[in-house]
Amino acid sequence: MGPIYARDYDGEKRRKTLTTLALSMWGLLIVLRSTNLYGEVLPFEIQDTAVQSVMSFINYTKYPPSLDYVLFTLGAAFLILVGLDKVNNQYSKVIENFGSAPMFFYILHLAVLLVLYRIAINVWGPNHGDMFAFDDVWQIWAGAVVLGVTLYFPTKAFSAFKKKSGNPLIKYF
Repeated sequence: MGPIYARDYDGEKRRKTLTTLALSMWGLLIVLRSTNLYGEVLPFEIQDTAVQSVMSFINYTKYPPSLDYVLFTLGAAFLILVGLDKVNNQYSKVIENFGSAPMFFYILHLAVLLVLYRIAINVWGPNHGDMFAFDDVWQIWAGAVVLGVTLYFPTKAFSAFKKKSGNPLIKYF
């Protein structure tokens, strides 16, 4: 994907390429899934209701990812990229900062979560057997938002450092 996001690549050509790739993937997915020829171990079957039939159609194996799962998710991702290609506002700049240093953010967030987990175990103790865990899904989402906001600034700083660095290892992160 890197070459079609190069500075000298025409934006309209990029959007057309991404749209063509997305629709081709979804077209192949429809053929493969509707015929159960290849791409998924869980067969698609017509159900009693339309909703159940759609659910059967999009019931893919995620681990390891089946071909149908990859076609569906990459097709959707490419269409989202087309929709976001012309967006340039303060929110897109935030996302761009995370996207410019994804490996750094990934490793940093794992380290921070490990430290926070150890602190929680020492302060509150285990609350689910011998582990500490959130009780509700909203707590997970709230934690993710707090973590994302907190790690935005070091990720932004690393992104700026990465752009100035000539070190290939730094560029990798």
